[in-house]
Amino acid sequence: MKGKATSFDIAHLAGVSQSTVSRALRNSPLVNLETREKVQAIAKELNYKVDKNASSLRQKSSRTLALLLFEDPTADDSMINPFFLSMLGSITRATAQEGYDLLVSFQQLSDDWHADYEDTNKADGIILLGYGDYMDYQDKLTKLEQQQTHFVLWGAVDKEHPGISIACDNFQGGYKMTQHLIQKGRKHFAFIGGADSHCPEFFERYRGMCHALSQAGAKELPIQIDAITTEESGYQAAILLLNSGQKVDAIVCASDLIAIGVMRALHDQKLSIPQQIAVVGYDNILAASFTNPPLTTVHQNTKLAGEMLVKSLVSLIKGERQQPRLLPAELVIRQSCGAALKP
Repeated sequence: MKGKATSFDIAHLAGVSQSTVSRALRNSPLVNLETREKVQAIAKELNYKVDKNASSLRQKSSRTLALLLFEDPTADDSMINPFFLSMLGSITRATAQEGYDLLVSFQQLSDDWHADYEDTNKADGIILLGYGDYMDYQDKLTKLEQQQTHFVLWGAVDKEHPGISIACDNFQGGYKMTQHLIQKGRKHFAFIGGADSHCPEFFERYRGMCHALSQAGAKELPIQIDAITTEESGYQAAILLLNSGQKVDAIVCASDLIAIGVMRALHDQKLSIPQQIAVVGYDNILAASFTNPPLTTVHQNTKLAGEMLVKSLVSLIKGERQQPRLLPAELVIRQSCGAALKP
C-alpha cells in the first residue's frame, strides 16, 4: 500500500463501514469484540495513527438535533403514527426556540443508525419517538447509553429502562378511563392491546385498568387480547373477542387507532355503541372526535411533551443531569361511553 493508511483502507480490508472503524478504534461497546480486535489488528499492521485534529473537529457542536421516528404500519403512506404528528410540530418549534436545527429521519433497527449521528457530527443529540417491540429495542438504548450519546425518548418511565424518558402517566390514564366506565355501571371489561414488557406503555394502561377494577371489588382480571396500534389490528381483536362468547359491556383500548377498529367491528356485528358495549381509546388523535359515536379517550399533552423532550435533550448536551418526567393523563369524555346504565 502506497502512502499513509486511512480509516477507509482499514474499512475495506476489514469489510466494515468507516464509521465502524472509528468506533472500533475508540473501543466503543457498540462494536462487538471480534470486530474491534480485527479492526485494531489491521490498523496496527498498517501503522495507522488516529488524526487527533480531525477527531477533535468531529466533536464540535453541530447545533442540530436528530428526531428519529419509528416506522408504524399506517393506512396511508406516511408510516407515522398520527399521534406523533402533533408532537412533531411541537418539537420543531421548540428546537427552533432553542437555536437548533432539526434533522428528521426514520429509525433503522438493523444497523448502526443509533451511533452515526453524534459520531459523524450530524447532530448533537437524538430524540426517539416510538419503538415497536421494546424487547427488541432495549439493547439499542443500552448501547447508546454506553456510547454516552445524548438522547431522550417518548416512552414508558421506568428506572430499569435506559435513557431519559418523557411520558404520559399511562397508569393514571388506564385507571381514570376504567373508573369512569365503572361509574357508568359497566361490569364486564375487556382490554385490547399488548399487556407485557414488550409494550410497556400499553402495559401501564392495562395495570391502571386492573387497579381500578380491583378497587371496585372485581374478583378476576379483565379479558385481554393483544393488538398493535392499527385499526385493522383493533378490528381483528374485537372479532376474536366477540367470537369467544365471553360477556363484555366495556372495551378499553390501548390506543385510539385500536378503538376505531373495534368500533368498526361492533358496527359490522350490529352491536350498538354505547348502549350494548362502551368503547374508550387512548391518545386523543384528531379522528377520535369524528367517530360514530365520538370516542371517549385519554388526552396526552403533545405540545408540552415536545417542549420537554427538546429542553431535556439540550440540557443533557450542556452536561446537566436530567430525570424522567411523567405528564398527567386527561380524560376526554364523549358519547362512546353513554349515559349511566340503569341497575
